[in-house]
Amino acid sequence: MNSSISYPNGQATYWRLRTRTLKFATLPKIMGILNVTPDSFSDGGKHFVFSQAVDQALRLEDAGADIIDIGGESTRPYSQAVETAEELRRVIPVIEALIPRLSVPISIDTCKSQVAEAALSLGVEIINDVTGLEGDPQMLPVALKSQAAVCVMHMQGNPQTMQDNPTYDRVVDEVYHYLERRRDGLTAAGILADRICMDPGIGFGKTHEHNLDLLRSCQRFLSLGQPLLVGHSRKGFIGKLIGDKQASRTAGTIGISIRLWQSGVQILRVHDVRETADALKCAAAVN
Repeated sequence: MNSSISYPNGQATYWRLRTRTLKFATLPKIMGILNVTPDSFSDGGKHFVFSQAVDQALRLEDAGADIIDIGGESTRPYSQAVETAEELRRVIPVIEALIPRLSVPISIDTCKSQVAEAALSLGVEIINDVTGLEGDPQMLPVALKSQAAVCVMHMQGNPQTMQDNPTYDRVVDEVYHYLERRRDGLTAAGILADRICMDPGIGFGKTHEHNLDLLRSCQRFLSLGQPLLVGHSRKGFIGKLIGDKQASRTAGTIGISIRLWQSGVQILRVHDVRETADALKCAAAVN
């Protein structure tokens, strides 16, 4: 497979990882979330213990996840940064235990090059970096050396500041052009285009209306020619949409997942994998 990409209607049909390729077909791929943290916004502490984390990853695969995304540092609004040594302590034993047991690829959710490098050395396939590979100057060399796939996300500010006062003139245009610049910058640096996935960063330095504008505009982001990943699962704007911030956000997440699938989004990053997979199968059957 060469590095050039031919997309029908400009839409990506596959994502090349380190050692395998994800091909997009009728239904989107599902990225199952595994937060090995005490403080993530939705499931912090639930899988912080090693055995709980391993068991949850296996459950996610059994439920239908196509990728397991493992993170050891919360990026919720106003979360505190974690030292590199602590993040390594949280995620590396879990990855070591899972590599021989999972058949689906693992993604490392980190903005630290040392964590990414350690995870990749064990067999991880994807770097999922909320800073768009800009937060750590060594992240790009790590990605180049390992030939890892990368997911580039847009964020205004950082987790400590991003929700203070998110401001845009035209949020869709600004996020689109940021992702376009990052794609062009990464390919100029040597990352093959078909290893790059894009994420508009729902909830990362965006207001309620910004999030809705971005979700409505996914087809525009698909025109960048890269796989598009959307991480909307259980986020605060869903509580606002349903009118109850304390209620379960699973049904709302599924509703948006179906709409994103109809828009052509290739990868959905969610907590509730089985429920999302079942809903998508049923929606496809009657579409």
